[in-house]
Amino acid sequence: MGFAIAEQLASEGAIVLLVCGPVQLKTQHPAIQRIDVTTAEQMYEACLNCFNRCNGAILTAAVADYTPLVAETEKIKRTAGNLILELRPNRDIAAELGRIKIKGQLLVGFALESQNEIGNAIAKLESKNLDMIVLNSLRDTGAGFGYDTNKIAILDRSGKIVDFPLKSKKEVAVDIVNHLMALDQIAKD
Repeated sequence: MGFAIAEQLASEGAIVLLVCGPVQLKTQHPAIQRIDVTTAEQMYEACLNCFNRCNGAILTAAVADYTPLVAETEKIKRTAGNLILELRPNRDIAAELGRIKIKGQLLVGFALESQNEIGNAIAKLESKNLDMIVLNSLRDTGAGFGYDTNKIAILDRSGKIVDFPLKSKKEVAVDIVNHLMALDQIAKD
């Protein structure tokens, strides 16, 4: 979704900074500047470094919530016993951007849920100081990861919930950008 939204924003005239992890996807529009990262910490730093010069951020996919405390450089060989892996929490990019955002900046998050979808999305919208959240459910066939389609609902701070049918990710990106532009216009009025 991130690449489709970046392309749609660029086609609407935005200059887009696209921070992304290791993926095979390519950007098409010349107004998209891609910033590639490989670790959760690099993504956190890149997002924070970019945010102060942006009108907003759309956080389409979270990095893992945890990172191994020790990263091995060699293959871990099998032993007879159990392997204990110690994890530490990654820094929360959405929460930090929500904390530092200033008047006029819009912050959009995504929620991929499998239970209590609306309740969990509203809680995330509020706790991370988001202006809008895009919800997709793991229960919907063709939505989420691994598909060229998605089925979403958009929730915003006004309490409004708009459901969209299953569409191509390109069409979903248009819906998201249109909703965001309307939200931005309301904020300016």
